[in-house]
Amino acid sequence: QTREAIAHAKAARVPIIVALNKIDKPNSNPDRVKTQLSELELIPDDWGGNTIVVPVSAKERKGITDLLASILLVADNTSIKANPKGAVTGTVIEGELDKNRGAIATLLVQNGTLKNGDVVVAGTAHGKIKAMYDFRLKPIHKATPSTPISILGMTAVPEAGEIFEVVKSEKIAREVVNERVQAKKANTQAARLTLEDL
Repeated sequence: QTREAIAHAKAARVPIIVALNKIDKPNSNPDRVKTQLSELELIPDDWGGNTIVVPVSAKERKGITDLLASILLVADNTSIKANPKGAVTGTVIEGELDKNRGAIATLLVQNGTLKNGDVVVAGTAHGKIKAMYDFRLKPIHKATPSTPISILGMTAVPEAGEIFEVVKSEKIAREVVNERVQAKKANTQAARLTLEDL
């Protein structure tokens, strides 16, 4: 899961801050984790690298202030800015299928303002937002940049790490998804041919 998260962050070319959680446990070994991060090309800053690693304990509420300060520091250094009036885009944090409510996607809005009724495309999943909830599961009607939300109304469960965007209609959403599915099939067939040739 950690390797997958790192791969998504690298693919999106976003800065990475590592929250080294559960340091309160007697068997915690921060140096071992830092070694493993180094093997994944994330050299901790206290080892001379560029990756900020913040030891935290959610249970004991330790390191949370340091983590927030690190996020602000990275945001200031990379000039991260969002436009709440711009095109709506963001990242899928996770997706799940609920037997009663259908596909649920947890999204992080990174630009623009997402509203109830917007049509969202994420990878090969799409849908019109029927309901939005904040992190406390309280219903909301809009979400501005840096807001994590859960939405209902997707036709399928989107994959974590996918970039989502808002399109003008469900017809356009279906067309975008169809193009992506066809491109995926073409890539799979090309890979198969290449392997057969070898």
